[in-house]
Amino acid sequence: MDFDLTPEQELIRETVRTFARERVEPVAAELDLTGRFPYELVAELGELGLMGLPVPEQYGGAGGDTVSYAIAIEELTRIDSSVAITVAAHTSLGTMPILLYGSEEQKERWLPDLASGRRLAAFGLTEADAGSDAGATRTTASLRDGSWIVNGSKLFITNAGTDITWGITLTARTGDDEISNIVVENGTPGFVVSAPMKKLGWRASDTRELSFEDCAVPEENLLGPRGEGFRQFLEILDGGRISVAAMGVGLAQGAYDLAFAYAQEREQFGKPIASFQAIRFKLADMATEIEAGRALVLKAAWLKDQDRPFAREAAMAKLYTGELSNRVANAALQIHGGFGYMEEAAVSRFYRDQKILEIGEGTNEVQRMVIARHLGL
Repeated sequence: MDFDLTPEQELIRETVRTFARERVEPVAAELDLTGRFPYELVAELGELGLMGLPVPEQYGGAGGDTVSYAIAIEELTRIDSSVAITVAAHTSLGTMPILLYGSEEQKERWLPDLASGRRLAAFGLTEADAGSDAGATRTTASLRDGSWIVNGSKLFITNAGTDITWGITLTARTGDDEISNIVVENGTPGFVVSAPMKKLGWRASDTRELSFEDCAVPEENLLGPRGEGFRQFLEILDGGRISVAAMGVGLAQGAYDLAFAYAQEREQFGKPIASFQAIRFKLADMATEIEAGRALVLKAAWLKDQDRPFAREAAMAKLYTGELSNRVANAALQIHGGFGYMEEAAVSRFYRDQKILEIGEGTNEVQRMVIARHLGL
């Protein structure tokens, strides 16, 4: 077994780490406070090749592997979750359906702008009554005179309403017992995007409610075979869980970094609190769990790169790192004491940003269902 990263993977880690520290960290607090979408950072990430990291070079991407992609998402989240989820949702959920299921014409038409970061993509699955029960989609698409007529709504959709959003791949019922994936480009008549939703965390990430009223979409915007949508989006979620699991590790590492530094600076009873066993052991436990979580994420990513089954490992990684990030963020804030409860403390942002990692891309409960099914239960 070889746990060393390749020179290319090491370069990606250092590149993203430097970018996150030099470009993201100075504005992270302001982005969180104002909820401003970081267009300038997205543009720079695109120039670095990170908005299309796992997309083949022939379509304008960087041609990177899943391990490299997981590393990049971890390093971004280590500094700011809003920027990280913008990249992760665009890549894993928005762009991957086009790459995996699109026709050659669709790929050549849409992927270059997406892989470059010039445009952002979204993925529409969740509805008011269809979240964990993903097959309960009520949005419909009826084929009439060469167009899909879409009616319905989607909820909690990331990247759907920015000035550079290209469009959304959405799940819709195209028959009584049939779900398909259809691409709807922003600006299509009948496609209405709500104002940004206000959230506990991920405040600089764009989150919207979408509605469709007799929205006419070209027939050729069907993604893959008709009726294959349910299978397609389950596969997309398997891959997306790797990136969200990487976010869990990154958030935990970032919270740990803050707690470690603060424990060495903060003095009580005449010495740094890091010298007390209660704090030292807490930090030791945090570091140990982070290392375990990272190993789970990298194994799932490696399996995917080897074209081997990875769905169980992705679910395990997502479940573990979501709960790991909860424990670490809570412990990190505790180490900061009262100061950690103040908005000016970066650790408070990590604490707020963490909770969604146990909900998005499948709740903890859904991950346990997926794992149990893979165990044969």
